[in-house]
Amino acid sequence: MSYFAHPTAVIDQGCKIGEGVKIWHFSHLMSGCIIGNDCNIGQNVVVSPKVILGNNVRVQNNVSIYEGVICEDDVFLGPSMVFTNVINPRSAISRKHEYMQTLVHKGASIGANATIICGNEIGEYAFIGAGAVVTRPVPAYALVVGNPAKQIGWMSEYGQRLKFNEAGISTCSESGVKYLLESNSVKKLT
Repeated sequence: MSYFAHPTAVIDQGCKIGEGVKIWHFSHLMSGCIIGNDCNIGQNVVVSPKVILGNNVRVQNNVSIYEGVICEDDVFLGPSMVFTNVINPRSAISRKHEYMQTLVHKGASIGANATIICGNEIGEYAFIGAGAVVTRPVPAYALVVGNPAKQIGWMSEYGQRLKFNEAGISTCSESGVKYLLESNSVKKLT
């Protein structure tokens, strides 16, 4: 076995689990999920069938990742954050055929207790504040907070707030990398 699983974790047959993965107390990985290399699955996490987690994804405690969710490499899912997979759930009506895809792009961070309504795309290195309720797509590098989530700024790949000058240039205070804000989108300058 090329991964660690706590004895209380339940791992169904048919899961694909990469090397260096750590699966902690009382978590359940369901058949058909795909977990990349070097992921950390916290305590009391559920990973449903057909979920895909890329490499180095960090899932904090008490997160349920439902069918339809895809997280690319280096995604951070904060404690007790929530994904949905049906827009209008009813207990008495089966809507399994209506599951919607939610794509979380590389390097995005989703804060504690945030809710991501299904069918939305979270851009690369976006930063979703704690408790935010995401009801529409979030651009790459965007910082969003509140209910419903509203964009209040931009973040670097290191998670530092970007402040742009009149030329649309900002430098990350931690990495020194420069970013360009143009036409309401941010890109890293090489």
